[in-house]
Amino acid sequence: MRLRRPLIHTAKAIVFLFVFNTFVIPQLAGARRALDLIGQVNPVLVGAALVAELSSIVAYALLTRSALPLEPRLRVERLLRIQLSTKVVTNLVPGGTAPASALGYRLLVASGVQGADAGFAMATAGIGSAVVLNLLLWLALLVSIPLFGFNPLYATAALIGVVLLGTFAGLVALLRMRRERGDRIVQAVARRLPFVKEEPAVALVRRLAERIDELASSRVILVRAVAWASANWLLDALCLYFFLWAFGGRPTVIGLLVPYCLANVMAAIPITPGGLGIMEATLISTLVGFGLDPGVAALGVSAYRLVSFWLPIPLGALAYGSLRVGGPIRDVVRSAGQAAGATSAGEASGAAG
Repeated sequence: MRLRRPLIHTAKAIVFLFVFNTFVIPQLAGARRALDLIGQVNPVLVGAALVAELSSIVAYALLTRSALPLEPRLRVERLLRIQLSTKVVTNLVPGGTAPASALGYRLLVASGVQGADAGFAMATAGIGSAVVLNLLLWLALLVSIPLFGFNPLYATAALIGVVLLGTFAGLVALLRMRRERGDRIVQAVARRLPFVKEEPAVALVRRLAERIDELASSRVILVRAVAWASANWLLDALCLYFFLWAFGGRPTVIGLLVPYCLANVMAAIPITPGGLGIMEATLISTLVGFGLDPGVAALGVSAYRLVSFWLPIPLGALAYGSLRVGGPIRDVVRSAGQAAGATSAGEASGAAG
């Protein structure tokens, strides 16, 4: 067991170096040549890219909000800070989606959301967003393959999408199973897990099943969730497009969506934090394959990743600090102050009497 973890880390490092060697290094020549393009950058388009990325982040916060119950109604600003906090974990830890979801769950519960509702909202936002991404990729490939041919990466991405959608469908089917049968399965699983009690586990799964039924029965909520998930991805892709345009490249819609969706699906493989290296390599090579100048592709992708990957890390750290100071801790301090004030007032009243 002691050797297992170092071996896993070593294997991941080897895979990362292979990806870097195979995909990133060949692009460096194009990146060096792209330095000549920096003086020609369009600042208006850079500003438009920043607005598009900020709008994408807000859209994801609204996606999470659409999966939450009406009470308590969290402000978008708070959800935005929670999302930025979780993005720090996603971007710094390999396979960071799971710990990021755990952090998001904890912050939602600390904001007054019930545990089952918080878990459902995090799962709906994460899985729903991934489903929409894969649907966008498949639609783009349906147009792209007849026009531009087939790439082996398409099959890998499609396989990842099939596994994801199959897992999602299986979880939904389990949660919507007849109550007696579903309860027995949950009890059997909980019985074998340490620190998990059967009754709370059954109650949690029942609440999740109720929330899924509510989502499935409300066309308005479902359409709203799909719309916000689509807006999140498309606005993020628009950010990439503006950066490419700022350096002189204007890919077609298909020439943008196929590389973008493909890179995001490949980045979901938990090898590096946030798909670092994999995302850049896939984006640059695929954009070049669709006819974009290598220098423009390298520079545009680098600027896009600076805004979408690196910038949220310090912003997320600040957001997490504001949640810790402005949330539960502030409430405790305020309550303590009110209690102290009440005690002082009582003592003064007693003295006056």
